Amino acid sequence: MENQTIKELTSFIKNSPTAFHAVKSIRDILTKEGFQELKESEKWKIEKGGKYYVTRNHSSILAFKVGNQLDEYSFHVTASHSDSPTFKIKENAEIEVKKKYTVLNTEGYGGMICSTWFDRPLSVAGRVIVKTDSGMETRLVKVERDLLMIPSLAIHMDRAVNEGRAINKQVDMLPVFAGSAKEPGEMKKLIAEEIGVEEEKIYGMDLFLYNRMEPSVWGRENEFLSCPQLDDLQCAFASLNGFLAGENAKNINVFACFDNEEVGSGTKQGAASTLLSDVLWRINKALGKDEEDFYRAVAGSFMLSCDNAHAVHPNYQQKTDVNNCNYMNEGIVIKSHAGQKYTSDAVSIAIFKAICEKAGVPVQFFANRSDAAGGSTLGNIAMAQVSMNTVDIGLPQLAMHSSYETAGVKDTWYLRRRYFRTAAHFRTGISAPVKACREDHRRGGRGRLHRAYARKGQLGAENACTQHQRDDCFH
Repeated sequence: MENQTIKELTSFIKNSPTAFHAVKSIRDILTKEGFQELKESEKWKIEKGGKYYVTRNHSSILAFKVGNQLDEYSFHVTASHSDSPTFKIKENAEIEVKKKYTVLNTEGYGGMICSTWFDRPLSVAGRVIVKTDSGMETRLVKVERDLLMIPSLAIHMDRAVNEGRAINKQVDMLPVFAGSAKEPGEMKKLIAEEIGVEEEKIYGMDLFLYNRMEPSVWGRENEFLSCPQLDDLQCAFASLNGFLAGENAKNINVFACFDNEEVGSGTKQGAASTLLSDVLWRINKALGKDEEDFYRAVAGSFMLSCDNAHAVHPNYQQKTDVNNCNYMNEGIVIKSHAGQKYTSDAVSIAIFKAICEKAGVPVQFFANRSDAAGGSTLGNIAMAQVSMNTVDIGLPQLAMHSSYETAGVKDTWYLRRRYFRTAAHFRTGISAPVKACREDHRRGGRGRLHRAYARKGQLGAENACTQHQRDDCFH
């Protein structure tokens, strides 16, 4: 099963060199599974038991499955992101060098490890806006050949290269495009040929570099996977597959994949936008529910924010916390941070641990060293728009933000299996505990029955507690 999962994952990543392609790959999978597309600009008609998806900017996507027993429903959300650090090609791309070379003018997208882009076969992919008789049309492009290279400077010309030389993105990171001088517009001409249109029909382009290296499974026991864009397409793939496998008649399952996480999420299609809240609100309204129903549903909802985690590096063990650290092939990582860069707290961690126990999936914990700043992710950003209990999780990896990252072959399967079990947990593990918890609170029991259910691993009871009840039950 692990080997098949890795084959499917690497195929998904190879077909998804940009966020636009990742969303196209997800749309194709959803369509095959019988999901119906909704347009933000159209009125939504949603039925119980239905399956739907909506996109924004062709680079973010939300899919959802509607239960058919929604008297007291909530949203069960998994979130990941579609983008990865890379280099964007500027509008006026061609730079002539002594009439002997043409390089492309690029700028960094996200916090990449620049050195990992040297001396690798690269190409170009993205979206193109084409003028047609009926208006503007979006086309995806992926040049499927080794087109570019960013050559290193020989050590003979830079004797200090192994002593930590600074890399200048405007000088050092310009890929070689041609061994002769090319006229301005040569890249546009190439793209026009690739998509089969006239140059003058192209009105806009969002083009990015991508690494052409093939994925590799390696190690003494074939236990490691190296591949571009594992952060965060590994989580997007696993969450999508788990979402498709899981069923939950009494709630609404949601799969969200946002763009622009690598540059802060502050765009119309990022996690900081209204996309998630807009979609959840419109689902509620289309089902004939009112505003009060929506807020009640959100109060009982739960999100898994899925973004990869830093595994212990064998050569830099001191860079991770002494005991809040994780290793590849040893399970899903729960991430926490005192300053709430990660949103995990005691309640959300407890719920997730119970789910993983039920699924037979191991868990690990990650926290940054107290003297080092860490990164952020989707959970805390998205919750500024729509608040629900959230746990930040991920899969352990090495070389995060390299152009060629490394992960464990077992961990994708762990996350895939966890999500399937999440739906089952909430489907079967809430109803009785909720009723008992509510009755216990009504009688002034201060959550004794709730704690009993918690000891049995039935932490879904928390899903229906008020904030006051949560405090009684867990403290």
